[in-house]
Amino acid sequence: MSTKKAKTGIKLPKFIGNSAAKIHAATNRFLARRPHRSFRRTRRRDYARSLKLPGYWSFSAYTIKTLLNHKKTFLLLALTYAVLTILMVGMASQNNFTALTSTLTQTSGDIFKGNWGQLGQSSLLFLTIISGGISQNLTEGQQIYATIITLLTWLTTVWLLRNIMAGKRVKLSDGIYNAGAPILPTFLVGLVLVVQLLPVALVLIGYSAASVTGLLSNGVEAMLFWIVAGLLVVLSLYWITSTIIALVVVTLPGMYPYRAIRTAGDLVIGRRLRIMVRLLWMVLSGFISWVIVMLPVILLVTWLNSLWPALQGVPIIPIVIVALSSLTIVWAASYVYLLYRKVVADDADPA
Repeated sequence: MSTKKAKTGIKLPKFIGNSAAKIHAATNRFLARRPHRSFRRTRRRDYARSLKLPGYWSFSAYTIKTLLNHKKTFLLLALTYAVLTILMVGMASQNNFTALTSTLTQTSGDIFKGNWGQLGQSSLLFLTIISGGISQNLTEGQQIYATIITLLTWLTTVWLLRNIMAGKRVKLSDGIYNAGAPILPTFLVGLVLVVQLLPVALVLIGYSAASVTGLLSNGVEAMLFWIVAGLLVVLSLYWITSTIIALVVVTLPGMYPYRAIRTAGDLVIGRRLRIMVRLLWMVLSGFISWVIVMLPVILLVTWLNSLWPALQGVPIIPIVIVALSSLTIVWAASYVYLLYRKVVADDADPA
């Protein structure tokens, strides 16, 4: 009499086995793309990865030259979205600017006297403007409109540059009508960017609390706070370096948000610090541009208002703020896109 040998063990369902195999294959592919391992030292010869870029000033000049070669298109783009912002979102409050100027003039006493005093007063006004001190409180609808306008400005700039660099002749209307297709994937990548900036938000909240409680006046506590704050800021910078590149990658046809983030992460491996410094330079150069433009405008407006008080109701400063904001978005999108092209052009293996 023959007997069958009893089987031992538990047989897993087929879909669980397939899922485990897929996860194992995905993990192996990830490890192949990312040769670095957490808590393990990577030798310099193993992480060196080529990335030939012009100097900081040279690359900024290259970006400006690219925009100036098609200045009519990009100026019209900035003007279009500036008008949309004014109509759908609004501008900074002229009344708040006038009241702030009057308050500084009346309370400054002997502090702001002479030409250097006017420059100091204008500098305070500038710092208040860029920190949102004269901005109006936006409703939820206005915030949604502002987000959509910003995304469309970014997408249109990238679409125009991509086609221009491909040698095609395009018009602004082509970009406006065709660039909005990946707005939802771009928005989702933008949400990831916002989440990655949460450590910086924690630093700001902690700084406010520490200032109120007097923690920063104590030596050891202040040192520990700034060490933790510095680590959190570095963490955010580490994360957003690849995500900013992903904002360009996600505009490719058929690209999904997760895949764009993964691809951008692969691109910056072994180059993250160099790309991060380039992005910080972009922010710094944008800030310097605002200083160069806004300070003379504030000085001029303040002087004109002192001569003709009737001009105080003319919203010169709010209009300049909207125009500079639109130009800044176009500049930032162009800078990141051209940086992305430089990174893609150097197709070295992950290091």
